[in-house]
Amino acid sequence: MEEMREIKGSMAQMQALFTEQMAVYEGKLHKQSSSDAPATTAGLAAEFSAFKSFMLIAMRALQNQIQATAQAVDQLETMSRRKYLLFHGVPEGKTEDTAATVANVVVAKLKMTGFAAGDINRCHRMGRLTSNRPRPILVKLRDVAVRDKIWFAKTNLKDSGITLSEFLTRTRHEVFMEARQRFGINKSWTREGYVFVVGPDDTRRRVSCLADLDKISVSQAPELSETTAPKSAVVVNEPVAPKTRRAAAGVKK
Repeated sequence: MEEMREIKGSMAQMQALFTEQMAVYEGKLHKQSSSDAPATTAGLAAEFSAFKSFMLIAMRALQNQIQATAQAVDQLETMSRRKYLLFHGVPEGKTEDTAATVANVVVAKLKMTGFAAGDINRCHRMGRLTSNRPRPILVKLRDVAVRDKIWFAKTNLKDSGITLSEFLTRTRHEVFMEARQRFGINKSWTREGYVFVVGPDDTRRRVSCLADLDKISVSQAPELSETTAPKSAVVVNEPVAPKTRRAAAGVKK
């Protein structure tokens, strides 16, 4: 991968430069410590400051390369999961045929009468067996079109106790969970491995990392104005009667 080669090249250059500069500084310090003249550290301090600034800039550039590479790898992994779906809440048996179980759910619950176990490439339960609830079933379909047909028919699973979800990468799963926390369940969803949210301005946006969510939250945060100020912040100045009138009110006729 081109990005990985660039990172390896940058790392090698930084390592060589660091070793070279440290050797130079070490030689200068050794020379000054062995001479009779008083050591002057001003020059070394200036050189070290310049070298430190350069290293910080190089490290930031390297971090950007690593982030770009991570996003590229995440995209490739998402594409490799295009035919996958997760079935949650399907009752689990001790000696079950997982493919047949999934096929029965698709035919009976999703009303796809033409579906059969042969449309499944492979499937299995995920996680450790527990007595509390059935484990999710990871299913890889043979055809993307069949996978999408199952996905868009998931509304038929309402009130059945069974749900469908996409097999997201770890990064996108974290983004999706955070999006639901910030924008709500009804305004966050996934499709084809991508995470979508509806922001405060009712605009649909596709996000791929937490930084994208931060941009939406910051750029669309409502500003506090006089019309949106809380009632407790509004002070009503009621007219106060003059002292003479209050005093007169207390005098009996």
